[in-house]
Amino acid sequence: MSKPLSAIEAAKRLAAYTAVDHHIFPQHRVIGIGSGSTVPYVVERIVAQGQEANRHRVFIPTGFQSKNLIVDAGLVLGDIEQFPNIDVTIDGADEVDDHLNCIKGGGGCQYREKVLAEAATTFVLVADYRKKSLVLGTTWHHGVPLELVPFGYARVLQRLVALGAQPSVTLRMAGAAKAGPVVSDNGNFIVDAIFPEERMRHPTELLKELKGLTGIVEVGLFCGMAKAAYFGNEDGSVTIRKVDGSVEEVAAVHNDE
Repeated sequence: MSKPLSAIEAAKRLAAYTAVDHHIFPQHRVIGIGSGSTVPYVVERIVAQGQEANRHRVFIPTGFQSKNLIVDAGLVLGDIEQFPNIDVTIDGADEVDDHLNCIKGGGGCQYREKVLAEAATTFVLVADYRKKSLVLGTTWHHGVPLELVPFGYARVLQRLVALGAQPSVTLRMAGAAKAGPVVSDNGNFIVDAIFPEERMRHPTELLKELKGLTGIVEVGLFCGMAKAAYFGNEDGSVTIRKVDGSVEEVAAVHNDE
C-alpha cells in the first residue's frame, strides 16, 4: 500500500493532473516536459492516458530530471533539434504573479526550459499554492536565476549590481556534495540575483536589461509566455489563473486511476 501524500505533495499532484486533463489531448503529438517537483505528477497523468494515446507521441525534456522521467515511464524520448515545434509544454515554477509572469531556474534549467516554452503553441505552469504572488520575489526569496558564461563572470556580477542587484550577488555553489559552483546542463555558471521590489514590479523591463548584458545566456524571468497557471490548494481544489486575467476554481479531487 502506497504511503499517503503530504498536503503539499497532494496539492502538486492536483495541479499537475488538472493541467494535463485540460491541455494534453489526443491530437497532441509533441509534448515538452519541464523540471521541478510538480513535473513527476505531470508524467504520471500522461501515462494514465494509456498506451494508445501515447504511442505516437514524442516527449522533449528540459533537463536530466525530465529526461529520466520520460525514459522511466516508457514514453518516447525526443530532441528539440528533431522537433523544434511543440504542441504543449507543461512546466513547474518557483513563483507566479497575477499576470502569469514567473520565476524559473531554481533547479538551474532556465535556458532549456525557456527554449521549450517558446517552442510550444501552449505553455502551461503547474505549482502548489505557495508559489502564487502578486509581485515576483514575494514568496521566492532566492533571487532571479541567471545562467552565464564562465569567461568574464566577475564582470557580469559587477554589472548586475549596477542594475540594482544586491551587492552580495555571487555564483550559486554546489555545497557539500561538490566543491565549487553549480554548473548547468550547458556547462555554464548559475547566479541568483536579488533585486528590490520596485524592480520586480516590472519584470519584463528587468528581463530586457538583463538579457542585454554580455555573458548572460538566459534569465529565469518568463514574461508573457504562459497561457495558464494551475495551483493545487490544501483543500483539494485547484486555482487556475488564465492569460486573459480570469481566475477559476475547480474542485478537482482525483483518484489514482
